[in-house]
Amino acid sequence: MGTQADHGHELVPRPEQTPDALRAALAIVAPARLPEMQRTKDEAFAKAVEWQSLSPVQSWVLAWARDIEIARRPDLAARHAHAIRHLEHADAALAHEALRELSAVFDEAMKAVRM
Repeated sequence: MGTQADHGHELVPRPEQTPDALRAALAIVAPARLPEMQRTKDEAFAKAVEWQSLSPVQSWVLAWARDIEIARRPDLAARHAHAIRHLEHADAALAHEALRELSAVFDEAMKAVRM
């Protein structure tokens, strides 16, 4: 498992950015998403072969590392869930704020996994 900054309670340590480590972490923090992970992994590997490029696989790893970072940190998970619930709020200002917050959560998680 990788190193991590102190963000308070974390459900699991930040996993290494390998398919097996990401899958193991996801099995703990969001097991219901395992079929989605496998489907998107299969798609990424198929595109990598078709395009003769590792970029689809690299994108898959980063996207799942980001999602796992959110799920393993209750602070980010709570902010993410709150933003998602308010994205289609009838009050446009609240919906816009939810979109801004969702973007901030994704940015924070991506920054953490790219360290």
